[in-house]
Parts: sequence; C-alpha cells; structure tokens
Amino acid sequence: MKKYLVIGNPISHSLSPQLHNYWLKKNNINGVYDKKKLNSDDLENLIFKIRNKEITGVNVTVPFKKEVISYLDELAPEAEVTQSVNTILLINDKIIGYNTDVDGFEKAIKDTRYNLMGKKILILGAGGVVPSIIFALYKMRVFNITLSNRTKAKAEHLCDYYNSLKSTESGWNKMAIINWGELTEFDMIINATSIGLENDKNLDLDFSKIGENKFFYDLIYNPRETKFLKVGKQFGNRAENGKKMFIYQAAQAFKIWHNIYPEINDEVNKLLD
Repeated sequence: MKKYLVIGNPISHSLSPQLHNYWLKKNNINGVYDKKKLNSDDLENLIFKIRNKEITGVNVTVPFKKEVISYLDELAPEAEVTQSVNTILLINDKIIGYNTDVDGFEKAIKDTRYNLMGKKILILGAGGVVPSIIFALYKMRVFNITLSNRTKAKAEHLCDYYNSLKSTESGWNKMAIINWGELTEFDMIINATSIGLENDKNLDLDFSKIGENKFFYDLIYNPRETKFLKVGKQFGNRAENGKKMFIYQAAQAFKIWHNIYPEINDEVNKLLD
C-alpha cells in the first residue's frame, strides 16, 4: 500500500486526508493519506523515508514550504521561481519538489469570475504560500501588489526578490510594502497569515473607511468563515475563503502522484463543509 502525507506545524486543521483518501478510493488506488505534525529537525528523516520508498508522496504546508527545498534534488519550474514547494515525489531516484499552489489559486479565482486585470492587491503576510500568490497574480496581470507583514524584513526580502525578477518586464509596477497595521488603497485584500485558524485572534486592522465593493479573500478554509471574512461582509464587501484553492491545488498534486486529475464535484465540496 502506498503512503502519502501532509506535513506542517500546525496541522490539525488540515482536511487534506479527507480529500485525498476520498479520491484514492474513487480511483481504486491502493493507498492511504495521513497528516503529521513535524518540527524542522524532522525533515531530514522524512526525506530519508521518501528516498527509501517508505513514503510515496508528501504535501507540504506552513512553515516548511521553503525550508524543505534544501533537502530536495530538483525543483519543477514554478517551485524554482517561487522558491516554494508544497508537493514532493520521488522519480528515478530523484526527490522532486513541485508547486501546485500557483495553479490552485489561479483556478480558484477564475471560479469566482473576478477579473484581476488592472486591480490593486494588498497581501497580508509574507510566509510560505505568498510567493505562489504573487506569481499567480502577476500571471493574471494585476496592476500592483502591496505587502504587509508583522515581520517587515520578510516582506522586504520577498519584495526585493520579485522586483528583481520583474525588472525586465513591461506594464507591471514594482511591489510596495506598508507597515503592519496600516492600510493602503486596494481592490482585493488577501489574508495569507495564519491568523484566523483560531477564532479568538484577529488582524487588528481598521476596515471601517475602505468603502464597499472590495474583495476579501482568505487562504484559510477551515474554519469556513474567519473574522477577516466576517468583517469584510460587515462593510459591504465580497468575501471568499480558500476552499476552492485548497481543492484545486490538491487535485494537481493528485495528478502529479497518480497521473489522474480527480473529479471535483458536489460530493467533494460537501466533504469539506
């Protein structure tokens, strides 16, 4: 029986096992998918087990999407550009890291029918998934991106990295940074922090003067409605959680592992409610 894992810290909120085990059963694949909380010093042993074929495939979530790269043999193109890995597979004795977050976010936004072209985007956070979101936003031709992170140096590093990548491109403004707790003009605001996983925590941002018809997008999918999304709705804005992104990135990972793109239907959506 093939063994698959999602690793992270925290990991208890992850619904990946429900989704992947459903698809494994539907596609008659002899495998099991589990979740495991790890620390940084557990990564080397994890990679050993993949190389030893004790584990067939791994999904990676916060906070290891960048940290795990140093243990891998090769990166697929989008993982290379974003320096972020969320899917791992052993192929011909090489451990390869992939990024399915970019594809997952793009497809999720297309499902909302919200046209990002020319829009001003504010991203809260600068952690593991943010490089993927930035890359996807550039592909969808946003006007500009502003980052805000509690540790400003992380946002500055990310901003410098992408500004250098895009320096030869035309039609894109350079990314900017604002201090945590401040707001700038935006059409869409994306919560890419872990604030919201616990209901008693909030972002401590004052959205009372931003106006209506903004798009509040939270990458968190469990709980279904975070305080961030509730506040967005309260002030007359559109609000969407990360459930669709989660499903699409998982489907792409499933395809990498099994060469089958799984069916995404009402049953899948209900499975995660």
